Amino acid sequence: MKRRSIDQQTYYRGVPTAPYDLVKEISLALAVLLVVVLVLAAVLSSPDVPPVTIQSWARSAPLDFLQTATAELQGSTISADYGPPYNIDADGLDPSDTGASVQTWGPLAPQLWAGVHQPINAPETDVIAPLRLASVGRPALLAALATYQAAGTSQEQAWLAAYQKALTKASVTGPLVRVPAGAYGPVNLMMQALLADGRAGALDSLLLHSGRFYVTDYTKPLLFLADGGYFPGLAQAQKLTGSQWGMMNETGRYPGQAWLWLFTLWYQIPPYNTAQNADLLVVLTMGLLTTLLLLVPFIPGLRDLPRWLGLHRLVWREHYRLERQHRRPGGGGGGSASR
Repeated sequence: MKRRSIDQQTYYRGVPTAPYDLVKEISLALAVLLVVVLVLAAVLSSPDVPPVTIQSWARSAPLDFLQTATAELQGSTISADYGPPYNIDADGLDPSDTGASVQTWGPLAPQLWAGVHQPINAPETDVIAPLRLASVGRPALLAALATYQAAGTSQEQAWLAAYQKALTKASVTGPLVRVPAGAYGPVNLMMQALLADGRAGALDSLLLHSGRFYVTDYTKPLLFLADGGYFPGLAQAQKLTGSQWGMMNETGRYPGQAWLWLFTLWYQIPPYNTAQNADLLVVLTMGLLTTLLLLVPFIPGLRDLPRWLGLHRLVWREHYRLERQHRRPGGGGGGSASR
């Protein structure tokens, strides 16, 4: 025991030491953090914003709902001709059309490489299929669907164009949207049935129908919502659009995923803020920066920057100050006993 005590003293001889109560420091730090967390939780708590659903859309903006549903049948919405992973040549007019939202950069086209793996046919997915499921026990709706689907494409488009024009003169009275009489065949009956299902909350479930017991894929209702003006309007009001740096789950002035600022930053500066393929450029930029970060230990010069800049000396300035004092002549070689 005496030998071990001497060895320990010899080992630590000349090393500056100071008394330090680790348990006390940790306890104080945890107490301060607890107070800070409780205060911030009270001041900046997550807002209780109700979820946006097809039902809330149909009730709050029925006219916008009908205009969007009609546009889905026309194949003129964003999701109708989005491109991979949802569709290719969704409008059926141009075989070379790969979708309005496909982004490429030279030979790089990852969106096309992935292909269509979640098929979305807007007219069928958003309108026809839900109405077909809801037509059980509704002979008038079933007959309207049969009439619409038996007509040719040109006749369907003529009906839809006339109905879309009539919606600009429609009047909204409570839950009802009254459309002037016109030559739009069975379209009005179909749209009114879809609106009624939407207001009742049935359309939310009909769009999720997959034949499986558990449903966790909300792509269809989300795309339908995004095609209208109601959902983007809510994002604008909550300052959550891309131009407002709003890529987060939280709303308003509340903090969200702070790490996403590095992605949204690029969308605000040239050339990203004007590029048609901004999403792809941002992904490539972040991929390059991430690769450089991973390769820092292997890149000569770059890996030596911390040592050249000497930031570690600023962080550990007290240690280096004591070390300089120890090295000075007469600076003393021993330290106080540690406890």
